[in-house]
Amino acid sequence: MIGDIETIEEFLARHTSDVEEAVRQAAAAEIMPRFRQLAAHEVDQKSGPHDLVTDADRKAELYLTEVLPKLLPGSVVVGEEAVHANPASYEAIQEEAPVWIVDPVDGTRQFVHGDPDFCTLVALAHRGVVHASWTFAPARDQLATAIRGQGALLDGVPLRAGSPEPGRDLQVATSHPDYTTDEQKRALLGLWTDGVRPRACGSAGLEYLAIARGELDATAFSWEAAWDHAAGILLVEEAGGVHLTRAGEPFRITGGNVLPFTAARDAATARRVVELLSDGA
Repeated sequence: MIGDIETIEEFLARHTSDVEEAVRQAAAAEIMPRFRQLAAHEVDQKSGPHDLVTDADRKAELYLTEVLPKLLPGSVVVGEEAVHANPASYEAIQEEAPVWIVDPVDGTRQFVHGDPDFCTLVALAHRGVVHASWTFAPARDQLATAIRGQGALLDGVPLRAGSPEPGRDLQVATSHPDYTTDEQKRALLGLWTDGVRPRACGSAGLEYLAIARGELDATAFSWEAAWDHAAGILLVEEAGGVHLTRAGEPFRITGGNVLPFTAARDAATARRVVELLSDGA
């Protein structure tokens, strides 16, 4: 039992709209009032100049950390900023309680520079399985949702990833070199070949949405942080797409993946990207 709710599926049948409202309210209260209004003291660096955090990130995560467990008694929150403060809290993803995986502002660098291409990511997972996800781009007023086995929607309209057009170069969003090891750099170099057009990724959540919409063919990502990937991989799956690691296995939010990994519009594209990543390694 999860509180007085028998299953996560039953919880989602009753409360999906409540989660959506919580995500929208977090953005309305803590993110959008600061968009293009940030003061210098509201922006800090974490690991370096490309790894930023703002008051919007911190306060939106605190808002969701308070609200989401009240909707689902017995659940816990794993948020990017809380894990930065206490890395041990990330281990909750592998434990028995249902877990809300939260990235309050995915694309903080874009947010800081006044670019509207950022989003809030929330995923509900249990025992390593992502059951539902919410991808909200507040500056665009777009909300993408996915529930396992029930499909993916963008503003209520079904999403289908489809397949790339035959003969056209594959459009692939890749990790920034600053966040890759030497081995991963060599693997990613495999994408610089005829028939592929790689580019640096922006907000991971919006790249996943672009795949689910059929606007981007694939990603090639070299990091595992679940708050960047959990919502998006379910969105892609439920839109008909596929995710694979370099070992040819689905990406696991609990970690231990052979990196880089890909999410793609269809299985053939995923296999092609993995082959190129393996050739480059």
